[in-house]
Amino acid sequence: MNIQSNAVRRIMMHPAAEGGLSTSASFAAPGDARPNLIGETFRRIGEQGGTALIPFLTVGDPDIETTLEIIERLEDAGADILELGVPYSDPLADGPVIQRASSRALQQLITVRTCLDVAKKSRERGVKMPFVLFTYYNPVLQMGLNEFFDQASAHGISGLIIPDVPYEESGELLERADQAGIALIPLVAPTSSERIERILNNGRGFVYCVSSLGVTGERASFHEGVDAFIRDVKTRTELPVAVGFGISSREQVERFSELCDGVVVGSAIVRTIESLIPDLMNADKREDALLQIRKFVAELKV
Repeated sequence: MNIQSNAVRRIMMHPAAEGGLSTSASFAAPGDARPNLIGETFRRIGEQGGTALIPFLTVGDPDIETTLEIIERLEDAGADILELGVPYSDPLADGPVIQRASSRALQQLITVRTCLDVAKKSRERGVKMPFVLFTYYNPVLQMGLNEFFDQASAHGISGLIIPDVPYEESGELLERADQAGIALIPLVAPTSSERIERILNNGRGFVYCVSSLGVTGERASFHEGVDAFIRDVKTRTELPVAVGFGISSREQVERFSELCDGVVVGSAIVRTIESLIPDLMNADKREDALLQIRKFVAELKV
């Protein structure tokens, strides 16, 4: 994966601070009558006075069939939106837990096309929640923008996060995503400062607020001033606001649910899957391991 755009080459060590891409509460592409599932989901949860639970998992960890079964269990557990992580060999925003998951998935030869197929197969199995694909730019570039967005739309992807493309260089991606009816979702961090306004103005889907500086991973504490940062973002947009990076317990989910519309939990779920891989690969213990993953996620739902 050596093909890189200028945007990728210039990325900072904390790519979330670069802004990201886009957002909208009830997004449909211009001239497209189809409502985006992300907007519908946030609207429904908002009417119920709840907070969206947005798990993240690495597709293909430990294998495709297990990923498909975990996705079903996550929806059963109360997940509202699911981030499907495309494994990548040189991640800039991912901490060690997700890096290990990516390494395991890459050993299974998982590609962005595989991840799109997983989304399609999940739909065929009856999964209804919106899918947000989390990928770095290089796999998209290698596939080709037109084919990528055509396939993503056809395979049931509602949103897209690409953390290593800064807002200033996202124009072509935004245009193509709009045509496909897919929401390009921005990452905004406390360090985004004066750039936040410009980032939010081109929003689709929801705003992803980064709670901690650095890479993903479970944390006991968060960036000082994160509450004020989230409140500031909410005053600047009518779009749903979700918070992620480091959130790993029900207590932390409850804490942030008082401030925002959605909470993303990634590393804690990926670590739980990692700890259960031996059982997931054992036919006699597999179902119990899947139930443990379901139980962990269900306890995060507030």
